[in-house]
Amino acid sequence: MPDDLPPGATSVDDDEAESLIPSHIQTRADLNAWEQANILAAVRWTRRTRAPVLDQPTIRELHRRMFDRTWEWAGRYRHSNKNLGIDWPQITVAVHDLVEDGRLWIANETFPMDEIALRLHHRLVWIHPFPNGNGRHGRLWTDMFLRQNGRPNFEWKNAELDLPGEARTAYIRALQAADDGDYGPLLELLAGDRRQG
Repeated sequence: MPDDLPPGATSVDDDEAESLIPSHIQTRADLNAWEQANILAAVRWTRRTRAPVLDQPTIRELHRRMFDRTWEWAGRYRHSNKNLGIDWPQITVAVHDLVEDGRLWIANETFPMDEIALRLHHRLVWIHPFPNGNGRHGRLWTDMFLRQNGRPNFEWKNAELDLPGEARTAYIRALQAADDGDYGPLLELLAGDRRQG
């Protein structure tokens, strides 16, 4: 299993690595290319599905569709602790609470829609429910959330976020600030000058 991870990435443990479906993967570049093709199929699904985004089965189904040709555990919550994320036995309850809070924030207009989206994005990434792919999953799930709530997607710079560099560093720092309750950097990074419509 290739182990040349970018800073802040979650490693796949040996048990999880044994669940790699394609046998030709030799390098991180091979894995990234294979996963990207898998993810593009999931992107197409997000554009046609009517599955409610604030729903725990939809969160799992999106991950499954993103990685089902790559990992046998695609769409299943992790069963071990990682360098990021909550203790794995708490994942189901934490994702349930995220979904319920999102519904409540929308119903009560607690925050502008862009801020609801980035708070939910941060929280989903912070929970880190899956063995791997949480950042990419969180970004695509947030795109679904925004689309279902009549807002345009954030400008993620996805290609840059998956590689070491300035964009990834800024994104990780903004997430870390949100860990401490400061959503300003994340709001500036993702929403910038967007105006609520």
